[in-house]
Amino acid sequence: MFYSFIIPAFNRPDEINELLASFTELNLPVSSFDGFEVIIADGSPSDILANIIAGFKNHLRVEHLHRPKLAISPSRNLGAAHAKGGYLIFLDSDVILPKDYLNHLHSFLLQNKTDAFGGPDAAHESFSDTQKAISFAMTSYLTTGGIRGGKKQLHTYNPRGFNMGVKKEIFQQMNGFSSMTCGEDIELSIRILEAGYSVLLIPDAFVYHKRRSTFKSFFRQVFRFGAARINIFCHHRKELKLTHFFPSAFLIFLIVGIIGSIISPIIFKIFISVIALYYGMILIFSSFQEKSLKVGLLSIIGATCQLCGYGSGFLANGFEVFVKGNKDGLNLGASK
Repeated sequence: MFYSFIIPAFNRPDEINELLASFTELNLPVSSFDGFEVIIADGSPSDILANIIAGFKNHLRVEHLHRPKLAISPSRNLGAAHAKGGYLIFLDSDVILPKDYLNHLHSFLLQNKTDAFGGPDAAHESFSDTQKAISFAMTSYLTTGGIRGGKKQLHTYNPRGFNMGVKKEIFQQMNGFSSMTCGEDIELSIRILEAGYSVLLIPDAFVYHKRRSTFKSFFRQVFRFGAARINIFCHHRKELKLTHFFPSAFLIFLIVGIIGSIISPIIFKIFISVIALYYGMILIFSSFQEKSLKVGLLSIIGATCQLCGYGSGFLANGFEVFVKGNKDGLNLGASK
């Protein structure tokens, strides 16, 4: 099997350098393996990535497609149009591949017939404490991370664009990624499932995912995720689950609890007890997982950002679509 790794890029030269370096350190499969190529679909306004990518051409089969100001979905589609592999594997530019990533992926695909697949994400030991806290918030069952960091194979798993693979012919049949500016990866996964193709999670094929480096930028990111869930629902009416309401419920509980605590001592006691229990669980689990009390404390902030950011985006776009009647929803723009 031959694989095509497709990476949409927009500036961030340090991330591209780290990701390409991790490709050079991969342990390669032996059986039925025909190699891989890396395609950087670069939408950077300038040629800031050119020299970095050129520096890896003696070590990797890498192609640089530079189309200034090209958005993420068109970038991925452009990369796919140039791909030669039987499987297209989409990665985000802010990931790093573990040395055995390709071995786990290849071994799984040899033993399991699937049309599309995805893998979880995790925090690398070199990540900052804030990045580890954000990773915990995005992968823990104590928030809404759940399956993103889970180990259980699910036949209805929706791969995300940070670590997502699909057979080339199926990608072409689906006409690639849609024009959505956020949630386009989940929307493609839904279309693949609705067409009757199989989609699996490969638990061991995880990537180290940097995400955002500050809580402010993380909040903006998950706000877009929450808003995008409404847009996905508008295209696929069955794709709104009870769990998608949890962040909004948490946000409302937080606001009502704070206001109610000012008015009533009883409400204050109930509110503080519930919040203390929830945050205490996050502190314990995160501190134990990362072996750091500091990361545990920061995870409380990360979880609050994740739930309030997603919840506020979900509510804001829901109001825009269902109350104001704007079928296009909020203008989410490009991720910063």
